Amino acid sequence: MSAETQIKETVTNNDVVLFMKGTKSMPQCGFSSRVAGVLNFMGVDYADINVLADENLRQGIKEYSDWPTIPQLYVKGEFVGGCDIITEMTLSGELDELFAKEGVSFDKEAADKIREANA
Repeated sequence: MSAETQIKETVTNNDVVLFMKGTKSMPQCGFSSRVAGVLNFMGVDYADINVLADENLRQGIKEYSDWPTIPQLYVKGEFVGGCDIITEMTLSGELDELFAKEGVSFDKEAADKIREANA
C-alpha cells in the first residue's frame, strides 16, 4: 500500500488523527508533545500516527497535505494545521468550535482551563 493510500484511509476512517513524531503517550519532539498534550488534556479521542516508524509515511504526509512540518492534525478527513496553528486555535476557541461543529467529543472545561492558564 502506498503512503498516500495509507494516509487517505487513516484520515477517512478516524474522526481525529494526529501525525506526529512519537506517540500520544510518548511524544518524540516538543511540537508533537504540545499538540498531543492539548488533545489529551481536552479528552479528545484521536488516532496517533508515529511518522518516525515509517520514512515513507513521514515524507508522504508532507506531500499529502502540502505542509512541510510535523505534527499535522486532521479532523473528519480535513487537514487543520500544525503546532502553531493548533496552539492559536486552542487559545482563540476556534478548536472548540471546530470540534463542536464536526461532532467531536471534547472537554470544554479543560479547553477553558488551557485558555485561562495562557491568558
